[in-house]
Amino acid sequence: MFILHETIRPSADLRNHYNEVSKQCREDKEAVIITVNGRGDTVSIGYEEYKRMKARIELLEILAEADEDVKNGRVIPAEQTFGDLRRILTEDGT
Repeated sequence: MFILHETIRPSADLRNHYNEVSKQCREDKEAVIITVNGRGDTVSIGYEEYKRMKARIELLEILAEADEDVKNGRVIPAEQTFGDLRRILTEDGT
């Protein structure tokens, strides 16, 4: 299971302690919630964590679409799919 720890910090910390906030995001792999006037405003995460999160979301979207296809009967036999792929690959290779 994916668990991302969170820390809440005021926007002044982002201005005055950027390196510390950045390290918290990168090395500690924490999401830092930046507040303005005591209310959540933005969230900062490390770049590597962002890429992992984005990949997870994209995969979940693909799986949700596939699940919807199955529920609505939009499926074909695997043999046909692999046959179509072989034909495409053969046509591209010549």
